[in-house]
Amino acid sequence: MKGLESIVFIKGKVNYTITLDPGVWIFDDRKVDLETYFQSQKQQTDELEEYTKAASKHWDREIQEGSVSPPTLKTEQKYEKQKILTGTFGIPFESFLKNAEPNEDTGTVIIETETGEQAFSLTDAQMFILGFSFNGKPLSEDGPVHVYFGDGSNLKNPITKVKAFRIE
Repeated sequence: MKGLESIVFIKGKVNYTITLDPGVWIFDDRKVDLETYFQSQKQQTDELEEYTKAASKHWDREIQEGSVSPPTLKTEQKYEKQKILTGTFGIPFESFLKNAEPNEDTGTVIIETETGEQAFSLTDAQMFILGFSFNGKPLSEDGPVHVYFGDGSNLKNPITKVKAFRIE
């Protein structure tokens, strides 16, 4: 039964019960770096102004120093592999929730943990980020996933030891 400890379910009033296996999310393109995700969500900058400054700075540097070749694909792959081996990652919960297709009369997501249950609105749950890796390792001690609120307000104290998400 060891393998079931790392599985999390989305169940309840849904058209499809979903089985989540955090062990494979490291290969998922939807993963986010938890060390920077919530910081980047809070930054409210004028993108056009930022782009203009960056393009201007780049143009000035090329005039002064000459152009610089971009990193090779091999260098990028090496960096990505290193990041996977040492990174702290999460994945947005929203797509999993949509795939479960909650019934129309639902409005609550109950997070079932080893220590109890916590209820959240369906709207709030859509913003959850499920942490699944810390410093390149699965969350075996208090995992298999940690639940972070979309605004990052529980970044230092996520919901841990999650067993299932029950839709009501």
